[in-house]
Amino acid sequence: MALKDYNQKRKFDETSEPKGKTKKSKEQLIFVIQRHAASRLHYDFRLEMDGVLKSWAVPKGPSLDPKDKRLAMMVEDHPYDYKDFEGNIPEGNYGAGQVEIWDSGTYEPLDNHSKLSDEKELLKELHAGSLKFILHGKKLKGEFALVKMKNTEENSWLLIKHKDDFAESDYDAEENTAKNSQVTKFLEEKKSLKSSKKKSQPQK
Repeated sequence: MALKDYNQKRKFDETSEPKGKTKKSKEQLIFVIQRHAASRLHYDFRLEMDGVLKSWAVPKGPSLDPKDKRLAMMVEDHPYDYKDFEGNIPEGNYGAGQVEIWDSGTYEPLDNHSKLSDEKELLKELHAGSLKFILHGKKLKGEFALVKMKNTEENSWLLIKHKDDFAESDYDAEENTAKNSQVTKFLEEKKSLKSSKKKSQPQK
């Protein structure tokens, strides 16, 4: 998925999202997870590869519990600069709602015996539909896998935590969200607006 898809879906005169340009980290590859209250709350999981952020929408959010197999829908590539994006996407725009960074850090392929560079190894695994990597985030740490689901929609993947020292049972991403979260505030305001609209409607 090229950045062409990303650019075509956005009205840059209305949204503060960055324009689609390729760029690379100087040293280690980065990852970012953005909590995104759009029509539904979800988490956007992004891995730097080949000058862009390969992106998946994870409805239930990532987990540190190896028992959880989280559905991850692959979406269009996002520009590298999206790693810093937080704020509001105005109504009428693609993905309208509130975005905040939930976690970020660096990552590397799990296979450290490959003769390929880290990036080439990851691109090979992406193409094969089975990515195995180590995250060095503030919240997410250790080994993970993204596995493409067979016999389903082309963009359906599963995000799975490997059993390691960082695994945690019964993990809930929502419980590991900052108390002063702008996304939570946005959701609460949306909810109270809905209920006040309902109350103001005349009873039949």
